Amino acid sequence: MSSRRSFLQSAASTALLAATTGLSAQEAAKPARKLRKAIMGGTLSIKGTLIEKYRAAKEAGYEGVEPSGGMNQQEVLDALGQSGLQAASVCCHTHWKQTLTHNDAAIREQGLQGVLQTLRDAKAYGADSILVVPGVVNEEVNYQAAWERSIAELKKAVPLAKELGVKISIENVWNNFILSPIEAVKFLDEIGDPIVGWHFDIGNVLRYGWPEHWIPVLGKRINRIHVKEYSTKKMKDEGVWKGFDCDLTQGDNNWPAIMKALDSIGYTGWAISEQRGGINPNGLKTLTERMDTIFAM
Repeated sequence: MSSRRSFLQSAASTALLAATTGLSAQEAAKPARKLRKAIMGGTLSIKGTLIEKYRAAKEAGYEGVEPSGGMNQQEVLDALGQSGLQAASVCCHTHWKQTLTHNDAAIREQGLQGVLQTLRDAKAYGADSILVVPGVVNEEVNYQAAWERSIAELKKAVPLAKELGVKISIENVWNNFILSPIEAVKFLDEIGDPIVGWHFDIGNVLRYGWPEHWIPVLGKRINRIHVKEYSTKKMKDEGVWKGFDCDLTQGDNNWPAIMKALDSIGYTGWAISEQRGGINPNGLKTLTERMDTIFAM
């Protein structure tokens, strides 16, 4: 009798929610997505110490933060401990200047050491994934060379990643390199170890594709996601970088389709905001609320 009563109460609650929110009963009954909100440390632009910044993020509703590698470990540990935030990921601090694809082998070695330090930092902070930009293709570095060099350097980092139990997650960025999800899968397959996966940046794709097309192809290789907006209209009217000059849900991401794609691969865990809005506590609060809106779509 009690189980039947519980069922009826649950059904009534679902019907009430549907009636008050305008959702269908089927939509209202959907289980909440198991996504945890975090913010990229570099977007916390509020003034103050690292502890004060992390506390503001916690108060705004974030559970985690993505610090950079190469920071003072004790300072980061203190900020995490005193704020109550967890390290969702750690972003490599050398991958743009000391690229893994540089023509100079000595600079590639510096980049590799940056990846290794980021792995050690992640272990210290309790994070099990790091974000790495795999390199850059430009006028001096051709595509084939970038492909071969990046894979070679990342393979050198695999033993430490496996020893520490920290995944290396490659991010799709505007580096003229790895421009499709099929190519991304091939890149990971050539590295050949599941300790290396993907850090999928949603906003970075819209310049030349659709995030919901990438997600099913990458599938379980996605270790982390960056939640970021982009306006293709501003891109066309004002320039490619202006496309990022919009708030979450105000650009051209098809968030319902993106969330459906993430559901289709069973993605759970950290969703990390890399989005403007972290200038003050009110901005941080608005960001978390907009993330909640997206996650409910």
